[in-house]
Amino acid sequence: METPLISIITISYNAADTIRPTLQSVAQQSFKDFEHILIDGLSTDDTITIARQHGIPDLRIISEKDKGIYDAMNKGLDIATGQYVIFLNAGDAFASSDTLATYADAIDRYDPDIIYADTVIVSPQRHILRPRHLNAPKTLTVQSFAQGMLICHQAFMVRRKVAPAYDLQYRLSADYDWTIRCIKATTPEKCYNLDTVAIHYLDDGATEHNKLTSLRERFDIMKHHYGLTTAVARHISFIPRAIARRFRK
Repeated sequence: METPLISIITISYNAADTIRPTLQSVAQQSFKDFEHILIDGLSTDDTITIARQHGIPDLRIISEKDKGIYDAMNKGLDIATGQYVIFLNAGDAFASSDTLATYADAIDRYDPDIIYADTVIVSPQRHILRPRHLNAPKTLTVQSFAQGMLICHQAFMVRRKVAPAYDLQYRLSADYDWTIRCIKATTPEKCYNLDTVAIHYLDDGATEHNKLTSLRERFDIMKHHYGLTTAVARHISFIPRAIARRFRK
């Protein structure tokens, strides 16, 4: 079997109420040179049954206990065979049927290590609620992420050989650390901004339900990559932004 251009990795656990739009958005893609891998945490609901009914015909499913979402993501990385990987977790969806084709076109034209885009937040009923509170930068550098998680994890496609394993010491924010390490492994010239909305992100998730723990982890990650002074200064500057977000909601 030829190596696919793209591996789409979906993480799920008891996601029967949210996974259908994810599966449908993958099945509807006009670009077909991809594999779809579902890493499930041994769901006790109908997640796997729904995946078999609504997923692509050759959907690869692994359902077993794991140590959390980032352990599951590492499993996905370990078995992915695509040249590029992107994570599309249960509840999230590609913005259109041509989204994957847009990523593939950028790969064909520019041979980047990283391709990234913007995200909008959607309700469980799939209504667009608002843009994500941070926008993808025009030019991506390591220093970009000293401003916070500027790119939604699900809109971040990376060459598989550049992608490291997730650091499991972080229970809720390992994606922030992982993204920074991906950027450090390449150069700004090898990062391409699609300059479009690529992902519909479900307005729910583990991070939102564990906000304080997530913020502590992100502070530690920022301190590790950018130093204590930068981490403190940035988090002070985040306060007005957080207040504004709360009022918008």
